[in-house]
Amino acid sequence: MSNYWLIKSEPSSFSIDDLKSLPNKTDMWDGVRNYQARNIMMKEMKTGDKAFFYHSNAKPPGVVGVVEVVTKEAYPDPTQFDKKSKYYDPQSDINNPRWWLVDVKHLQDLPFISLETIKANPKLKDMKLVQKGSRLSVQPVAKEEWDEILNMAQVNAQYQQ
Repeated sequence: MSNYWLIKSEPSSFSIDDLKSLPNKTDMWDGVRNYQARNIMMKEMKTGDKAFFYHSNAKPPGVVGVVEVVTKEAYPDPTQFDKKSKYYDPQSDINNPRWWLVDVKHLQDLPFISLETIKANPKLKDMKLVQKGSRLSVQPVAKEEWDEILNMAQVNAQYQQ
């Protein structure tokens, strides 16, 4: 059984168009520096899981596409060891990495669905994204919420498993 997620990225740092331009439309979801989000990737995300790609810190923020987790399991984020990376973590040990990631592949663009539109939908009132103080860059999405957002995007049922 697949799980569903929402992953956030600032489009000025890495947008859905950036992902689509890469070989195989695939990249590592690196730079996550929140323990709760890291734990989701390490312990809960599985190959075949789907996620909404969400442009955060944008005007306006919102869902822009669908991606799929394509790694068998999470693996250490190499940017934590790269002194030239903005995600370098001098306290992370190569033998006991602190930060982990998964690879994601672009599946489909969606018509833009703004955070405001999501908040206005009563069927999404319990979604983590709309909860006060919810700023996680990787967060779970319930199956009903997944289906509702796809319905809002008027996407065919290919991702409604």
